[in-house]
Parts: sequence; structure tokens; C-alpha cells
Amino acid sequence: MTIIEETANKPQTSMVVNCVAYRTDGMRLCDIHIDDISEILKDPDAFVWVGLHEPDEPLLLKLQEEFDLHDLAIEDAQQAHQRTKVETYGDSLFIVVQTAQLISGHIAFGETHIFLGKRYLITVRHGASLSYTPARHICEKTPELLAHGPSYGLYGVLDYIVDNLLPIVREFREELQTLENDIFADTFNRNTVRRLYDMQRDLMTLRLAVAPMQDVINQLVRLHPELIPDELRVYFRDVYDHVFRVNESIGAMREMLTAAINVNLSLVTFGQNEVMKKLAGWAAMLAAPTLITSWYGMNFTHMPELEKPWAYPTVMVIVACVVSTIYIALKRAKWL
Repeated sequence: MTIIEETANKPQTSMVVNCVAYRTDGMRLCDIHIDDISEILKDPDAFVWVGLHEPDEPLLLKLQEEFDLHDLAIEDAQQAHQRTKVETYGDSLFIVVQTAQLISGHIAFGETHIFLGKRYLITVRHGASLSYTPARHICEKTPELLAHGPSYGLYGVLDYIVDNLLPIVREFREELQTLENDIFADTFNRNTVRRLYDMQRDLMTLRLAVAPMQDVINQLVRLHPELIPDELRVYFRDVYDHVFRVNESIGAMREMLTAAINVNLSLVTFGQNEVMKKLAGWAAMLAAPTLITSWYGMNFTHMPELEKPWAYPTVMVIVACVVSTIYIALKRAKWL
């Protein structure tokens, strides 16, 4: 029984999502166990792709032993909470990218740490992120490209990460369209402004995660010829274009949210002004009869026209004329 057949029957830990051996022609050999990676790498015509999810320290130390990874890279992969970056350790690369998922209307963020060598690709997921198994399957469907080695798997993972960002922006844009009715409603809804603010805050955080990815992808396009062959640079340029488009979409969406918040607050202020104008108009109409009748509430013996029978109707007519005049003037001024 060969080493490939033996390792296929060994159990994998729950933190190991995938551990697969490939031939240098891009064809998949089989799933292997972490303990047997060094045996597989003894074959010069094979390389390994490992996918981990929130591994513990012993597992990372095991990988360090199998692949001879740098201590600082292992320390970063264990601690997480790293900035987006790409670092060179000898003949290998350590790449950190931010990931995001839309959960219950809010963006949850995570990290993916990637180790790239001539004979291996290791992805370590932390926090909110989707499994890269679909990206692996897509790469396996094109063995002629996977024959270029682990760098094509790196392209598949990065492309998968970036492609999962666009639906988040698209979902926010659709939600903003549904909120337009609340934005232009006659009554003020505090929850609408709060949701708009939450969306803007999430997109700002998303942009802080996406923008540095442009520099990382740009380095992979231009540098590291020993790990990334020229035939694959066009694919990394395509990922760069996708990142640029996502970043532009996030920026446009943030501007739309800012405009929506300003419009909502302006409409609320306009509505309050309209209410105040109406209240002031009715108060002005009530002030005229109040002023006139208050004269006749004073306790004086001699009041103007007090003894004449037509005085009371005359005062009523005068009050009605004054109130009507004020009403017509306010109506023309669109205060009522």
C-alpha cells in the first residue's frame, strides 16, 4: 500500500477543512493527513494545499514543522487581528487579507492568513468567512492552470474572497431602495436614520478592509517571480480589477447613504418648519380677536360705543374682517 492510500484512511481534525495532495500536472491525488505531509513532499512531482479554520497552537506548530514556516508568521496566524499585508520569509510568502459576511443585515468581519511556497498553499480562516472549498473545486476543474503550482490556488482563494464582497454592497443598495419610502415619508422614523447610519458605519469598516487589498494584489502582480509565474499574473490583475471595482462601489454606496441621511434630516426639518408656520398662522388669527375683546374686558364705566345697540355686532364684524384678512394673507403665503 502506497503512502497516498494510507493517508487517505487516517482521520482529520475538525480544524482541518481540507488537506489535499496534487501532482505538478494539476491533477488531484487524494486527501492526506497532516502528519504525512512531509512524506508527500518528498515526491518532487507533488504539492499540498491545506485549508484550516481557527486552528489551535499545536496544529500550527505541526504545520510549521511540516513546511518549515517562519516563527513570526506562525505567531501572526495564531493571534489573528492582523492588518492586511504581504510579507516575505525566505522563499515563501505570508499574506493577510480581511474577509466579510453579511449576517442578519450587518457585516461580520474575519481574516484569512495564507502561506504560499513553491510546494504548498495553506489558508487559515479566522472569524466570519466562507469555506474555500468551492474555490478549490474551481481550480481543480482547470488542471492545466493548477499545473503552475500553488500560486494558482492562491489566485482562486483571493478571487473567491473578492467576489463575495460585491453581493454585500449589492444587498445594501437594495435595502437602501426599500428605505426610500421611509426616507420620504411625512412622519419622522428614528429607526430609518439609525439603519442608514449603521449601514454607513459598516461600509466604512468594509472599505478600511478592502482598500489595503489593492496594494497586496498589486505586489503579487508585479513582484515575487520565484513564486508567481508570468503566465498567472494576468489572473492576479483580474483580481486587482475586481478589488478596485468593489472599492469604488463601496465609495459610491457611502456617498448615497450620506445623501440619504441628509435628505431624511432635511425633510424632517422642513416638516417641522411647516408645522411651526401653521401654528404661528393660527396664533396670529387668534391674536386679533383676543386683542380687541380684551379691551372690553376692562372694568371702566365709559367704553367706546358701549351704550349703542349696534356696537356689539359692529365689533363682531370688525373681528371677522381682521381674522379673514389675516387668513387670506397667510393662505397666499402658503403658511396655511
